[in-house]
Amino acid sequence: MTTATATTTVLHVQAAGPPGETGEAFLRVLEDITPVVEVLSFDAALADVGGSVRYFGCDAVELARMLRVRALALYDLDCTVGVASNPLLARMAGRHGPPGGVRHVPDTPGAVTGFLNPKPVADLHGVGPRTAHTLCEYGLDRIGKVAETSEATLRRILGARTGRLVHERARGIDPTRVAPHTPPRAASAERRFDRHELDGSARRRALLELAVDIGRRLRTEAQVARALTLTVRYADRSTTTRTRTLPEPTAHTPVLAGTAHALHDALGLQRARVTALSLRAEDLRTARLSSQQLTFDRRTESARRLEPVLDRIAARWPGTVGPATLARS
Repeated sequence: MTTATATTTVLHVQAAGPPGETGEAFLRVLEDITPVVEVLSFDAALADVGGSVRYFGCDAVELARMLRVRALALYDLDCTVGVASNPLLARMAGRHGPPGGVRHVPDTPGAVTGFLNPKPVADLHGVGPRTAHTLCEYGLDRIGKVAETSEATLRRILGARTGRLVHERARGIDPTRVAPHTPPRAASAERRFDRHELDGSARRRALLELAVDIGRRLRTEAQVARALTLTVRYADRSTTTRTRTLPEPTAHTPVLAGTAHALHDALGLQRARVTALSLRAEDLRTARLSSQQLTFDRRTESARRLEPVLDRIAARWPGTVGPATLARS
């Protein structure tokens, strides 16, 4: 098995902090190290540190550790940093594992295959639930098995374009580059439970909190989402992911919350021991360039007009406004 060798070193940085404060803080820290930063969401970014390695006179792992120290010292903000030779491996190193710390995938064939091969095929970046299900039906449930399968076979199973892409990524090949000055393409929020959560009403409440958070961030950035993805993590460390396309691009919190609840209820998690829930608004686009269906529902129109006002109040006085069902007794 062969892997592509990259001339640049890439960091994937995932920040964890209070909603509304995370994005600007960790971007400032990143931009102090390198100007080549691609924003992935409001709390995640890719950074090309090929030039910074030469400027600071240290390797990429040392730069990642310095970034974490600066974020903690200046903004009391913790970050998880994945370090690798290309965006694919950096994303996967940064996202898969416990939060916090620096996770490095060395740029050698043995290290790349050792990192990728044992992982479930669903963990491969760019492989959605439907593609993963198709591969598993053919017994290709691990990335290593996919990597050992010929490209021609994968093309027959998945189609020409997807088969080629999956064949490359399963071997750690990603020719894409970090693209600076691009708007976020997704916005995500996660809720981890202190114990195994069996109560469906508690999970629905958590999803409402996540929808409120994402809706406010989208409206603050003047963006709308075209799709919403729910990921459920269980006590046995398995996950379930479901995605639903929204009727129209929106940042309206009730629509986001209703879609999240519908995705959750469709899973039928009556006895599931849930440890975490995450929502991800995807296929983001600029709000002013997106059309909306006209409606004669005055309550809906009034709620949409009121949301920006409530967002400004929440930004100035956190915790003062929000859905009544989230009010603490």
